Formats: sequence, C-alpha cells, structure tokens
Amino acid sequence: MPCFNRYPILFLGCIVAFSVGCGGKPQLMPTPNLYAKDGRDPFPDVPAELRNNKVDVLYLTDRKPLKDSTPENRSYGYGRSRRVSFGVATVEIGKDVSWEDLVAASRTAKRKIKLPLTVARTRELVRFPPTPRTLVELPSPAERAATRPTTSPSPLEAELDAEKAQCKAELSARLAKTPVKEVYLLVHGYDNDFTDAVTTIAELWHFFGRQGVPIAYTWPAGRGGPLRGYTYDRESSEFTVYHLKEMLRVLASCPDLQKVHIIGHSRGTDVVVSALRELHLEFSGGGKSTRQELKLATLVLAAPDLDVEVVIQRMVTARLGQVPERSALYVCQKDSALGISNWLFGGRGRLGKLKSDLFTPQELDALRKRTSVQVIDARISDPGPFGHSYFHANPAVSSDLVLLIRDGLIPGPGRPLRADPKGFWYIDDRYPSLAKAKGEGGK
Repeated sequence: MPCFNRYPILFLGCIVAFSVGCGGKPQLMPTPNLYAKDGRDPFPDVPAELRNNKVDVLYLTDRKPLKDSTPENRSYGYGRSRRVSFGVATVEIGKDVSWEDLVAASRTAKRKIKLPLTVARTRELVRFPPTPRTLVELPSPAERAATRPTTSPSPLEAELDAEKAQCKAELSARLAKTPVKEVYLLVHGYDNDFTDAVTTIAELWHFFGRQGVPIAYTWPAGRGGPLRGYTYDRESSEFTVYHLKEMLRVLASCPDLQKVHIIGHSRGTDVVVSALRELHLEFSGGGKSTRQELKLATLVLAAPDLDVEVVIQRMVTARLGQVPERSALYVCQKDSALGISNWLFGGRGRLGKLKSDLFTPQELDALRKRTSVQVIDARISDPGPFGHSYFHANPAVSSDLVLLIRDGLIPGPGRPLRADPKGFWYIDDRYPSLAKAKGEGGK
C-alpha cells in the first residue's frame, strides 16, 4: 500500500473524480458539428406525431424497482433484480419548449435557451419471470410425467410467451410511427443511474433525426462510493449479461424490426461484448449467422473500460468485430477516467486508450482497408467531463456517430475520417469539415 501512504490526498481525489465521472445533471448534448457548422437539417422528415419536446424511450432493466413506486410511475435503484422489466420512459427536452424553438436550438452551437433533460414519467409494462425461476432444481417434465401424467402446456412457458408478445407488440407499435424500422440500443457504463441511461439515448435519438426507436438497456449500476461503488458496478456488469442476451433475442424476434444498432459505453462495453460473444459461439456452433439471428447492423464501443489483453483473447479470437455489418471503436488518450481504471486493475491498458503501437505497420494498413471495422482516435480538445463521455458530449465525435449509425457510412467522402499513416482513423475538432484543426498531425 505504499502509494496510498505517499499520496493519500491525490489517490482520494482521483477516486472521487472517477466515481462522479459519468454522472451529473443532464442537459441536452451539444449540437453535432454536422448541423451547427455544416448546416444540415436532421428534422425535415420527422413525423408530425413526434414533432414536440418529448421523447418516448423504451427501456429494459434488471434494476430492482424502488418499494414505493408503482407500475404507472416506476422508479428503479441500483439493486439487482432477477426479473427484467420492460417499459416506456418519457423524457422532456426543456420546459414548455415549442417544436420550432427546439429545432432552432438543435441546429446551433450557441443556444439562446436552456434545454434540461427530465424524465417526466416511467411506465412499466412487463416484468419477465425471474432467472433462474427457482434456486433449487425442480423435477424435469419427464420426471413429473412419470408420477403425474399431463398433456397441458407449462403455465410458466405460457406466461413467458405472453410477456414476450406484449414486448414485441409495443415495439411494433413504435416502429409503425417511423419509416425507419430500426432500433438504437444504448448499454450505459459505470456509475450511471436509470435517468442517465434513458436521457442519453433520448438525446442521441433526437439528433439521429427522430427516426427508428430508442431503447435503453440499463443494468444495476450507480451504487456510489469511491472503490466499493466501482467494484459493485463491475460485478453488476457480470450479473446482467444473461439478461441482455435474452432481451436481444426478444428484440430480434419482432417481425417488424429490420436492424439493431448497439452502442456500448464504458463498463457497458464489457456487458455488450460478453453477451454477443456468448450468443455468437452459440449461433455459429449451430451453423447460423449471428448477424442475421440478431439483425445486428452497427456495434459501437465508446470509451470501452476493457483490458486490452482480455479483449484480444476473447473478442478478436472469436472475430466478434466482423459479426455486425460494421463495428467502430472510439478511443481517446485524454480519457482520465480510464487512466484511473487501469491504475486500479493493471494489465497492458484499457481498450478506450488503445494506442497504435500495439500493431505492426502491416496490421494497421489492413485495419484501415477493412472499413467495416474501424478504430477511431478522438483527437479533440474537449472530451467532456474526465474525458469519458465524448461520444455524445463532443460535437465532432457525435457527428461521426450520426454518419456511422444513422447514415451507415464507411470512411470516405461522405464520412471524412482522417487516416494517420502511423495510426488509426482520427477525428479533430472541426470534423466533419475537411479543414484540419490547428496542431493536428496525420494526412
């Protein structure tokens, strides 16, 4: 413990900073450069029904409901639940803001009005059965039939099928309101509460042009506290993997859904990678296409809190990056939160601070030519609080997220990522403008 003895104040300050790194009162994210500087309009095709300051976010969570809440006005804490809840959270952007004023504010870098994000209502529609259903193994159907023959179906399976049907019906109703039959699923990171999750995907969906359906998968994070808060969240991220796997199956089984886009952030990237890896091993082992089974279009790992060596062994060896239509990894050397995480756990480094010197020149060249799998270095002056939420807090990076997910573009004229001859693709402060930011290297 020599580090604690020599630098106790520095250590405590870093841990406290890390523990609040993903939190804070939400305001509408900065307008992406794509709209504020390039003059594009994301809103001309928004259906009339969605032209207001409200966003309905579908949510899936294995957080335990708070005792005093009801399904019509539900609240969730950081406790773990063996049951997944599905519902609708209504997010308001600003207070009594007209659609015209919201559009104007959403197309400029300097807003004349404040736009706080508020969860006005959370309505729980379904609570799936617990997993496992029982902590003690019960007799198998064959064993029960030997003593008590029956031809009636299991009431537990009938209950589960009914809840899945209700979930898919709600999703279909939402998809019917938009010409884009796709969902944008956010899996949040460390120290995020329920509100953080639904407001983040709400604002991203707003700047995606309000097309498709936003979904928050929110797991039991946010216990708080310096070290114990992080360790609790870390184990919660392992607890939730099975539930995410099952919910991805449910979403993909919706007949009206065409594509699924997944955005994992921070510790949530481990949840996503673990779930997809297990599903991929299952599907590929059965001769099926994981991409087709899950309808997986885009996989984004933003500021991933993952050990590089673990990723190489678990993700690269399974070729998981090639499972979706396109994959993108966003890294930033200014991410101080990941610096603290790496100090805590050691190892070769965190994936969110990946450096190109890990690769040979031949590997880097091959990586850039394989445009369906991209590593993108955020060389930006302001990466947001503790450098960890830049995927939506920085207007240059969020612009690329729009071009990648909403427009489905690869690096090229429509998505002008720069290629560093000795490194990855990169983004500077002026992106997507082709003008190079002052002091940036590369081509």
